[in-house]
Amino acid sequence: MLGTMKGDLRAMDVESSSEEEDEDAEGVEDDGFQVVPHPTESPKKSRFGFLTSLRSLVGSRSLTQEDIDPIMEKMKDHLIAKNVASDIAVKVCESLAGKLEGKVLGTFQSVSATVKTAMQDSMVQILTPKRRVDILRDVMEAQKQKRPFVITFCGVNGVGKSTNLAKITFWLIENGFSVLVAACDTFRSGAVEQLRTHCRKLNALHPPEDHGGRPMVQLYEKGYGKDPAGIAMEAINHARDTHIDVVMVDTAGRMQDNEPLMRALTKLIAINQPDLVLFVGEALVGNEAVDQLVKFNRALADFSQMENPRLIDGILLTKFDTIDDKVRA
Repeated sequence: MLGTMKGDLRAMDVESSSEEEDEDAEGVEDDGFQVVPHPTESPKKSRFGFLTSLRSLVGSRSLTQEDIDPIMEKMKDHLIAKNVASDIAVKVCESLAGKLEGKVLGTFQSVSATVKTAMQDSMVQILTPKRRVDILRDVMEAQKQKRPFVITFCGVNGVGKSTNLAKITFWLIENGFSVLVAACDTFRSGAVEQLRTHCRKLNALHPPEDHGGRPMVQLYEKGYGKDPAGIAMEAINHARDTHIDVVMVDTAGRMQDNEPLMRALTKLIAINQPDLVLFVGEALVGNEAVDQLVKFNRALADFSQMENPRLIDGILLTKFDTIDDKVRA
């Protein structure tokens, strides 16, 4: 693993689904007429149940809203069954219906290709962030301004904030940046010791003697029971004075409905104005993570005294290996 995480994170490849198209295309003639199986024959089960219902759209006339609505209803149910959030499922189906209405689709292959292209376009539109996040380039921009790049991690209890902070720290030092970890979880017992262990192991992977005697990862901590906002400010000033490239601010886990703790998080972010605020959520809880994110954002807006409050910039999704084929929220 050492030395293999240089450069930007790899993009996700989209796998070909030609086999699925071939399976679903069975029973449809090239001239567009549907072949109905004999009642005694058991139809072959498709990997995507709603795709089989698309066969009714094959024909020589333009598709109307009445033709499309029953199919979209089945598709919406299929997406929700896979734990896609209901409002996202509705948006995907509405986008797809708009692209199908008025079209003439003579073969099942053309229906399948149109549906999958429309779904990809819809998902790209939904998932495209409003703000560009390119951490490596932003860190280099901060270096030119002779200041540290600050990332704050927040989220509910037990989602893996400290662990994934260490993973991102490893990625940063693999790309040649020095990191200061600010231990601003002054509540949970063992939080500081956990970060100290992470820093020690990361420095073992990148020994100081390989970097001019300077440790690539340092820990800034003031123990427990202190003001997290003050510790973060001191850590940022220390990083600026010692020319450290990145400050990673670890915060205590808190439930989204806990007003005193949400006010404390708002104070930390408002005072220190980090370059990037990351919400850490776990895929395991499904749509509950959406509720957490919305309420975190709402609290940051409501409890801030600023005219333009700092909100969450991105999501770090953990425990994705626990969800099998359920794509969740």
